[in-house]
Amino acid sequence: MKNLIFHIDVNSAFLSWEAVYRLAHKGGSLPEADSKRLTEYPIAHRDGFLPEAGSRRTTVSSGSHIACRGHGLDLREIPSAVGGDVTKRHGIILAKSIPAKKHGIQTGDTILEARRKCPNIVLVPPNYDLYRECSAAFLDILREYSDVVEPYSIDEAFVDMTTTCHLFGAPEEAAARIKDRIREELGFTVNIGISDNKLLAKMASDFRKPDLVHTLYREEIREKMWPLPVPDLFFVGRATAKKLASMGLATIGDIAGADPAWLRAVLKKPGEAIWGFANGIDLSPVLAAPTPNKGYGNSTTTPFDVTDAETANLVLLALSETLGSRLRANGAKIGVVSVAIRYSDLSYFSHQKTLTSPTDLTLEIYHAAKELFPGLWDRRPIRHLGVHTGGARYGAYGRQISLFDEINYEKLAVMDRTVDTLRQRFGRDAVKRAVFLNQPVSHMCGGVP
Repeated sequence: MKNLIFHIDVNSAFLSWEAVYRLAHKGGSLPEADSKRLTEYPIAHRDGFLPEAGSRRTTVSSGSHIACRGHGLDLREIPSAVGGDVTKRHGIILAKSIPAKKHGIQTGDTILEARRKCPNIVLVPPNYDLYRECSAAFLDILREYSDVVEPYSIDEAFVDMTTTCHLFGAPEEAAARIKDRIREELGFTVNIGISDNKLLAKMASDFRKPDLVHTLYREEIREKMWPLPVPDLFFVGRATAKKLASMGLATIGDIAGADPAWLRAVLKKPGEAIWGFANGIDLSPVLAAPTPNKGYGNSTTTPFDVTDAETANLVLLALSETLGSRLRANGAKIGVVSVAIRYSDLSYFSHQKTLTSPTDLTLEIYHAAKELFPGLWDRRPIRHLGVHTGGARYGAYGRQISLFDEINYEKLAVMDRTVDTLRQRFGRDAVKRAVFLNQPVSHMCGGVP
């Protein structure tokens, strides 16, 4: 039986979920800061209408101005974006509306860059709890169409429809049914790509948006995929795209027709993978059960430049606190710890060390990070710190006992589990280390707030 894989991708996920929530629960009101700042809002529409509260819509001409107050604004229909808190330097655009995209705003732009491109852009802070709920509801619907659903990220998933598609009609008909049901029941739109492998299904879902179904079968790649520019190929980042351009490869078809040995010689092992992707080759199955993490990481952009070791150590302890709780919750122990620094000029450096025994203890992770830090820091102001781990193991692993151990690891393990239980029951701020009292550093930073 020929494989049949769907890739479902939420259109502008964070922005869409914010828009749906605000229309349903806040009447589509603008964020307070924008309401105070603006008495009129310049509308830059995708399709020329401004939705009011409820489902009634008022037609307006492109570029016109209309009073904000009293209207149920849909964030998807105006230049808007979900971004971090610029006062805390988490000022990155996480998702943007289609009208914002027309102003040249891109995911990853700083908030300052976004405001320069579109001074009246509406910015809303991220609400990760809401996004998790929306993602879960979206996946619940997908699981009604197949038992084999693989979440790929919070806003996209692969669905193996090989054995179930016939229950819902032809592939495009089944995909349209799923797409329309998500829109009608959850209020946001998705794109669905259809193919016989995961790579081509994902490429198809990235074709014209929003709220559309596209196919990209093996026999269609010459017509639909090969004319696309190199950066559109999955796995090709900015640096690789620039290198490929310097080699005279401008389109995906150029890569597909190149000598794979030449690509491997220039790009090493990734060159071979890129050539395979350009030819539509992907043998990876859809996995309903996620593979265990090989490592765990946590990082934070500090609200101020860190210029002393004492403050840096506080940040490392806070990161280790969050990281340790994640490890214990997943029943994992790690064998490698690394520390990463990003300076004010955005340059990035990291060092790592291997532990003598796998661990999930907060203080053990912290002490390893603290030991690595002095050899990494060159005294320049730090804007971003990270603690990352590797060599994750799962299950019951004993500890190699040393005659020279001065630390009661069993006592530390009991303490960590007790603190985890208290935080789970009463909130993450129920217990904190005294060293964080009256300090500008949160006792559990990084991760998802």
